[in-house]
Amino acid sequence: MHRSFRRHPRSQTSWNKVAGWYDQLVGEKGSDYHQNVIIPQLIDLIKPQKGEKIIDIGCGQGVFCRRLAEKGIVVTGIDASPRLIDIAKKHSNNQAIKFQVADAADLKNISNAAFDAAISILALQNMEPLEKVIAEIARVVKPGGRFFLVLNHPCFRIPRQSGWGFDEKRKLQYRRIDSYLSEQKIPIKMHPGAKPDVYTWSFHRPLSAYFKVLTDNHLVVNQLEEWTSHRTSLPGKSKKAEDRARDEIPLFIAIAAIRLRVEVQPF
Repeated sequence: MHRSFRRHPRSQTSWNKVAGWYDQLVGEKGSDYHQNVIIPQLIDLIKPQKGEKIIDIGCGQGVFCRRLAEKGIVVTGIDASPRLIDIAKKHSNNQAIKFQVADAADLKNISNAAFDAAISILALQNMEPLEKVIAEIARVVKPGGRFFLVLNHPCFRIPRQSGWGFDEKRKLQYRRIDSYLSEQKIPIKMHPGAKPDVYTWSFHRPLSAYFKVLTDNHLVVNQLEEWTSHRTSLPGKSKKAEDRARDEIPLFIAIAAIRLRVEVQPF
């Protein structure tokens, strides 16, 4: 059985203080990973239908909300950071998108079964408590509706507990994993060296933790995809090994779940 980390107040997990940095990193259309890996493959996984209502949990500056709206989806984007929501509104002029500041663990302004689907892209790994967030997602999604979750792959990308290595004898690049089953709350420095006191939090959880909380909230996983990097190395002696490792070790995992047709009470 995995070991759980000690709980901390939710307010400590806010990305509001690093909103400017995050907007520079991701931009209006998303990072190169968003544009080349996440967005096209998630659109293909969701197969959004015109007129559907979808909520984006932890929407940041609204990158994916805008892509959904382009396909005729009625989108609600929520984020705990007022600064990121302000940025999202500035980037968006589509009337089909509504943005609001909200705590994902307490969607008190949203009624039960309000959405056909919910999504969370690279956000749930920065939220706690996980149980309340998933319970709220299950509550606002219609019975028979869907939930799509994209994470940094928790098997291979564990802050401070994973990294690349190179086997000179075999001429292979490999991924080193120092810890996996233990849940961890890990500070992430936004400006190493320049501003060491500016940081936010990431939460590592094994896949079993995610599957358990989904199941406990009547969200049944029906599809799982693992996405690799689109990048390639420059010519050099390590190019073949590096490109092979990118093709074999996924950066992201996408989980699709269906909300069972049972009544879900507020957490």
